[in-house]
Amino acid sequence: MTFWKRAVVSSAALCLVVFVMVPSASGLIQEANPFRGKRLYVDPSSEAKKQASAWQRSRPADAARMNHIGNQPQVIWLGDWSRDIRGETNRYVSRIASAGALPVFVAYNIPYRDCGSYSAGGAGSADGYRRWITDMARGLNGRPAVVILEPDALSALDCLPARLKDERYVLIRQAVQTLKAVRASVYIDAGHANWKTPAEMADRLKKAGIDIADGFALNVSNFQSNQVNIAYGNRVSQLVGGKHYVIDTSRNGMGASAQREWCNPRNQALGTPPTTDTRSTLVDAFLWVKTPGQSDGTCNGGPKAGAWWADYALELSKAAEVLARALPR
Repeated sequence: MTFWKRAVVSSAALCLVVFVMVPSASGLIQEANPFRGKRLYVDPSSEAKKQASAWQRSRPADAARMNHIGNQPQVIWLGDWSRDIRGETNRYVSRIASAGALPVFVAYNIPYRDCGSYSAGGAGSADGYRRWITDMARGLNGRPAVVILEPDALSALDCLPARLKDERYVLIRQAVQTLKAVRASVYIDAGHANWKTPAEMADRLKKAGIDIADGFALNVSNFQSNQVNIAYGNRVSQLVGGKHYVIDTSRNGMGASAQREWCNPRNQALGTPPTTDTRSTLVDAFLWVKTPGQSDGTCNGGPKAGAWWADYALELSKAAEVLARALPR
């Protein structure tokens, strides 16, 4: 139900931060909030930036709207389209670190991804996935980075037979262990507020290794409001030992999908700009994990999953402008 939509996260002012390092139950080290005080990366060659350049003379107002999207920091999605995962990860980390920013990735390669729907794919076997995660970790090479792990993998596993459900839990836990061993910060995807009950999601997170992860991620590629996700996330957190979480706000400006449709629904808007200043103890960051303008799939007039769709990006940006004008001043 998601795709490798490259995400967007925001920068915050640099400040002196003292991290409290605590051992997890497994003995791996965790940081209280890996986003605090960090600057996040703006991709100067993003699709939105390219679109803004193409429209600069013929459509200057729309070019400005594209620039608004392109000026947000971008998370890098990695999956089965990455031919050399170790080398690609290394290049991204080196580039982003040299810019003085924190690399943030999404790992999206779990076997039987998306239950064969628009974003079908993933590693061809459990061992293939283990090798892929190991190579990604080698590319990180102990340098600071955040990984959001496998969007939809837990929420959507009902499509799998029992043995593959069990395998998926094992694979995600092993992925957390592998990434934490090179000091990455890991957030396991936990769907959104209107998918699974807090108790059910907490149970799945426990089976998948939340005890050794830094936290969980909510609303990736979805449309639920911050208020709804925070209420849900706080409840899930209570059930998994007080773990922190991040929220995807890329398309939740309207607060929900009026049509209850997750795939390229219309009448949506850009949400809260990415920030690490969330004013919430448990929310480590509001991120644009889904890049506005990348299609969810061939639905509601969209191109194939992951393809750039400038008209949809423009629609989201225009709707956000209308919302902003409606706010009290």
